[in-house]
Amino acid sequence: MKVVAISGGIGGAKLALGLDRVLPPGALTVIANTGDDFRHLGLHISPDIDTLLYTLAGLDDPVRGWGRRDETWTFMQALERLGGETWFRLGDGDLATHVERTRSLDGGATLSAVTAELAARLGIGSAIVPMSDAPVRTRVETDEGWLDFQHYFVRRQCQPRVVALAFEGAASARPAAAALAALADPELAAIVICPSNPYLSVDPILSVPGMAEALRASPAPVIAVSPIIKGQAVKGPTAKLMDEIGLVPSAATVAAHYGSLVDLFVLDEADAGLDLGTQMACVSAPTLMRTLDDKVNLARRVLKLAERAT
Repeated sequence: MKVVAISGGIGGAKLALGLDRVLPPGALTVIANTGDDFRHLGLHISPDIDTLLYTLAGLDDPVRGWGRRDETWTFMQALERLGGETWFRLGDGDLATHVERTRSLDGGATLSAVTAELAARLGIGSAIVPMSDAPVRTRVETDEGWLDFQHYFVRRQCQPRVVALAFEGAASARPAAAALAALADPELAAIVICPSNPYLSVDPILSVPGMAEALRASPAPVIAVSPIIKGQAVKGPTAKLMDEIGLVPSAATVAAHYGSLVDLFVLDEADAGLDLGTQMACVSAPTLMRTLDDKVNLARRVLKLAERAT
């Protein structure tokens, strides 16, 4: 059984980890959002890719929820003493990832090749693939004007009110070759849209021309897991953003957003019986993933649903 997961950072990485632990090595391909990528301190930072790398390698920090566990901060402390920019925190171990990525990219390697090499070095059996090797950058229009995503998300802590979103560079980008190959694999049994932010994490992926079409062309069922439980986001600004752009923070709103792209929608058992207002098939399941067992159990449930849908 081969599976493709569509994922952003923390929330999506939790289900990706469950799938990685359930499936045999090489069976899972995770297509990662790179709309959050940016250059900082001269380095190419890929936050969602790195969250997936660290999570699947067992190196993630369960307390902060981002970066590497057991991190040290000598670099940031020295930078602060020199008056450098410290609003985006880079731990010493994390810094090594960014330095190596930047070195390889500046040497002519693609983001796909660099990511595959990093995953191999970290002993990850699943494939992690950027949505595109071309730069696509999420920009947020706010009541303070347009902000690059990391300036909105990290520097401003999502405080400005969101007016609109744009994915700069998407129109001229193309899906990464490995992403298209995974979606076209005749052995593909399921496409899973992880419980990532639909607007900030999944939409950038789908904004790349050819990506949504590849999902629709696949005979494998597309199963989406809601990131909203009882009107609240498990992690991040999803509910706040939805409210600010005039949407009701609800699993039903997320289902309507994905629409015909999705064959089956999984909402939390706390939302069982919620009227989705669509013809989309839905099931309820425990989707809150606090422990590894939670992640594995949800992954198993999603895979069983995929088997029944084929």
